[in-house]
Order: sequence, then structure tokens, then C-alpha cells
Amino acid sequence: MSGLNLDVIGKKFPEVIFNYRWKDVVLYALGIGAQVDELQFLYEGVSGGIKVFPSYACIVAAAGLQLQRLGKIAFSHFVHGEQSIKLYKSFSSSDEIICQAEVENIFDKGKAAVIHMKVSGQNTGGEPVFDTKWVFFYLKGGGFGGDPGPKTEPINPPEGVEPDFSISYKTTENQAALYRLNGDLNPLHIDPEFASRSGRFKGPILHGLCTYGFATRAIVYGACDGNVERLKEFKARFTSEVYPGETLTTEGWKDNGRYIIQVRTDRAVVLGNAYAIVE
Repeated sequence: MSGLNLDVIGKKFPEVIFNYRWKDVVLYALGIGAQVDELQFLYEGVSGGIKVFPSYACIVAAAGLQLQRLGKIAFSHFVHGEQSIKLYKSFSSSDEIICQAEVENIFDKGKAAVIHMKVSGQNTGGEPVFDTKWVFFYLKGGGFGGDPGPKTEPINPPEGVEPDFSISYKTTENQAALYRLNGDLNPLHIDPEFASRSGRFKGPILHGLCTYGFATRAIVYGACDGNVERLKEFKARFTSEVYPGETLTTEGWKDNGRYIIQVRTDRAVVLGNAYAIVE
């Protein structure tokens, strides 16, 4: 069961234009838990205009992914494995972004295919805004005789060392219902019957990119003193599901010019093998 179109490797997809306005970035901020005391992300009347969390790059870039171009694949077996963002400038409160996706590689892990994609965004003035990288696991999509790919460098917090910052945010019961309005309408995140069919989850789960956004928000406050312009990169692997209502604790350890990042609930580490680069 593959259906993957391997001819897309190394190919760039057609450009997609993404328009957003201040209400869109406020909706995103609320979707990743922003509260009314975080006015710089919620109120259009703040001096200098609304600030935008750097992880909004994932919302913009998703418009350019065009996953249907990967071939005839069963999306029920398609899993988001890793995510990274690299920022060249901070987002304005409204803009028009030109996105272009590229399939960098598809590796053969035997039981699964691992798809590496990059989506870059620039504004209409030609200025680079971000690069995002996406890793997807296509279960049962391997076995096509391809390159297994390199081993991933493990990034683990130092044992027995207290983090340089630790921030906990409680998600709400309706967190996924709110976050899905940013564009990811997968019923796995709202429909209990659909979620139960997976055989893996006890109910609807939080979007992985919502967890990633909560972590970004914590990094902005914990490592950047609330200044979004200081966060330049954030990379993480999705390691376990999150249920709406659970508390997410994001911890960071300084490590040779970067922060090692880990996000956990009371049950499990949910984002791991992660780091952030802060200026």
C-alpha cells in the first residue's frame, strides 16, 4: 500500500498566496491559549500593532503544502511526525504571503515512508519571512526500495539539571474546537465517534500544531522576554497525543547557543527531540 508519487522528490509545487488580517492572528493566539493579559497578541489597539506568535508560520505554510500532489495515499495512515520553523522577520498584523512547497526527500523505513517537505514564505515585496520543514510518516507506505535516510541526532534534556525555564499552561476542554478554526478541520480533533475508530485514542485529541503553538508561546515568554523577534528557530518531534483539558508544561535548558526544549503532560512527553534558537 503505497500510492506515493516518488517523482515529486526534489520538485517545487506551484506557489500559493495566503492572505491574513489581524482577526486571523488573534484567532490563532486564542487557539494556542493566549489570555486577556497578553494584549499585544489580542488587541488591535495596542501601540505598534498586534504582535504575532512565530508559530503562525505553520498556519500560513500549511496552505502551500498541497499534500494531494504526493499521490493516491490514504490519509488515515498519514502522521505528522516533526515540525520546524525558521524566521527571517517577524510577522506583521496583516500581510499577503507567497508560499512554495518542495518535497526534499522520501525515505523508505520498511513499514513506513518518511516524507520531508519544506515550505518557504515571502511577502509580496520579495522579502523572505520563514522556512518551515515538515516530516510526515506514511504508515504502510514503505518497502519501495528507497534510501532509508540518516539517523536523527537525539536531543535530550541534561539528566538531573533543573530547566532554565518551566512554564505550564492548562488547555481548555474546547481548545481543539477553537484551534480547528485556523484551518485544520480533521474530525479527529472534534468528533468522538471518529476518534474512537482509530483504536488508539479515548476521544478527540489536540492538534499537534496546537501543542507546538503552546510550546512556542512558552518559549516566547520563558526565553525571549515576550519579544517574538528573538525566536529564530524551533524544531520538535511529536511524541504523544494530548487531550483537550490537559496541562502542557514546556521546559527549556540552555545548551551552546540554543535551548533544548521538552513539553510534557502528566502522562507523557508530547514534544521531544526539540530545540529553539533565541537571539
